Amino acid sequence: MATTPIARRTAAALGLTAALALTACGNPSEGATTEVAAASGDTVKINLSPDQNRVTTPRVDSIAAKVPEEIRKRGTLEIVDSSGSAAPLTFYATDDKTVIGIEPDLAHLVADVLGLEAHVTTVSWENVFVGLDSAKYDVGFSNITVTEERKEKYDFATYREDNLGFEAKKGSGLKIDGPEDVAGRTVAVGSGTNQEKLLVEWSKENEKAGREPVDITYYQNDSDTYLALQSGRIDLYLGPNPTAAYHAATTGRTEVVGTYSGAGATLQGLIAATTKKDSGLAEPLAAALNEVIENGTYAQVLQRWGLSDEAVTTSLVNPPGLPRTNK
Repeated sequence: MATTPIARRTAAALGLTAALALTACGNPSEGATTEVAAASGDTVKINLSPDQNRVTTPRVDSIAAKVPEEIRKRGTLEIVDSSGSAAPLTFYATDDKTVIGIEPDLAHLVADVLGLEAHVTTVSWENVFVGLDSAKYDVGFSNITVTEERKEKYDFATYREDNLGFEAKKGSGLKIDGPEDVAGRTVAVGSGTNQEKLLVEWSKENEKAGREPVDITYYQNDSDTYLALQSGRIDLYLGPNPTAAYHAATTGRTEVVGTYSGAGATLQGLIAATTKKDSGLAEPLAAALNEVIENGTYAQVLQRWGLSDEAVTTSLVNPPGLPRTNK
């Protein structure tokens, strides 16, 4: 598989500019929209209703022909994402049952190019990988970061930059630039995520330097996490920067106090479509992603969710990912 250098703009590992800046909720009388403002200053109105009118693109026969025969004959692309994600990645529309967000949008766009019907299933984070391992699902579109450890079991086709955000109670006065800033702090994080890996390593680094370790905590869902943040039981929540920025702006009760690359200090993290190792899907997925990058529909999807600043210029198969030791 290709491991060519990442075609992307250079980003500092610490103090990355937030990928998403948001205004307050849209006109309350509209009910099913909220407004987001990208870093460029443009305001985007997000459609929260079940009627999404997704961006579509034509099938490309030459790319569709690369899909493994079993999937082509079936005619569907079985897609999995995490029910634990949040706006604007994967979440429920105003009917509380329709799955919407940038992840399902991009998954549908790729399925269009491949000439397949997109079937999206949401499961718990750990079951994303269980389902891929068992071949129950063909591909995960679930804000999955490329890591060197994951590359042993999975193949990747990249489609977005991965930036993490430290979220605190509004007015906390905290600023997170590195390990020393979380020493002795109580920080919530999702289990099994690369955010957890980063936090564990920062805690070890603090101990080696004679500082207090991080008190890492886990909650079952976002509502419990944010309740703990507001009540002062935790100091910080480390998660994907897009969701942190979205939550901070739409609630007005929290703030992003630091950002960090999802691949550590020396590498820009990348989010990727994820398939079982040697499934034969990674190459056609990357080809499909490069097709939508080139024809402009990829940019339309990122823009409609206020995430244009996380765009990549090329989809790569199995590029360098988060190192085993995140330094």
